[in-house]
Amino acid sequence: MKRRLSVVMRRKVAIRKRLARVPRRWRVPIRGTRAHMTLRYAAWSFVSAMAGLLAISEVTILLGHPLLIGSLGASAVLLFGATESPLAQPRNLVGGHVVSASVAVVVVALFGSTPLCMALAVCTSIFLMNLTHTTHPPGGATALIGVQGAVGPAFVLLPVLIGALILLAVACFTNNVVYHRSYPRHWL
Repeated sequence: MKRRLSVVMRRKVAIRKRLARVPRRWRVPIRGTRAHMTLRYAAWSFVSAMAGLLAISEVTILLGHPLLIGSLGASAVLLFGATESPLAQPRNLVGGHVVSASVAVVVVALFGSTPLCMALAVCTSIFLMNLTHTTHPPGGATALIGVQGAVGPAFVLLPVLIGALILLAVACFTNNVVYHRSYPRHWL
């Protein structure tokens, strides 16, 4: 009994020490180092993102089904503004959105569309994206959008998968047509 109490006390002390260190970990330089951003890179990001989002809009008109959701706009930031990021690679883009959309569908089917369900969908998406090595930050928004909209299974295909694939196709073209960019770094 004494031994168990001793272990519990040591754990409490260890937790207090970790909590006391938290504010010290915030002490970092005010300014970090930044990679040089050229006007050419920024301008091409603008052109590429415009092409990607307009391509989704055109397919929306052809299919007669809305494909443009907010999380795809966030994906455009990564695909066209941070092409070298591991979070912008095809596996992460497609996998992150599909995992998160699937989570949204399951959460809505099982629990409905409440604020608690929205939080559950986002944190479950993060958990599963981490486990499947498909972390894509806009995926969290896909899960949130799905639960807010109380979506059904079709959400995974339209707008999520089709929208992500259109962005991927445009990114593969626009990021390789100029000499100062290369995308993707890897497929899987």
